[in-house]
Amino acid sequence: MSKLSDEEIMKSVSNGNLRALTFIFERYNLRIYNFLNQMVKDREISEDLTQNVFYKIIKYKQTYNGQKFAPWIFKIARNIFLDYYQEQKKTQSLELSEQNLAIIDENSLDKEEDKIHLERLINTLSNEDKELLIMNRIHGIKYNEISEIVGSNPGAVRVRVHRIINKLRINYFKTN
Repeated sequence: MSKLSDEEIMKSVSNGNLRALTFIFERYNLRIYNFLNQMVKDREISEDLTQNVFYKIIKYKQTYNGQKFAPWIFKIARNIFLDYYQEQKKTQSLELSEQNLAIIDENSLDKEEDKIHLERLINTLSNEDKELLIMNRIHGIKYNEISEIVGSNPGAVRVRVHRIINKLRINYFKTN
């Protein structure tokens, strides 16, 4: 079973083989947790949200129709995050960690003040823009998969990510 593709394993799960979900869990648990943790910045909440993703997979296993699995599971994770965010909108601050900031642009973050400056600029982005930045630049999810997750087309996602990065670059050097 471990040599099967994600899609083949999920098809087995959707046909009632819940034991096969173990392989999906092993492959995606950490990725989904990291994605959610980078969005909510709270370990316990991220663990709960990750658990909810796998609960939803079990609950709605019959709705899986053989599409690419990675975008499908990330879309579930994104929807769970959006539901959580709507509930916490006024009280929760979403920030990228210092570790993730270093991934975005290691060369320009030599000084602590540069890190703080970039973090402030990233926190001025909308949650949708942060989400795209995290999925593409931190998790390395390809534009076509992100487009499936957010319900757009790959070209629009690519342009939006490019604009986000340019906006950060311009604002970084303008105010630094």
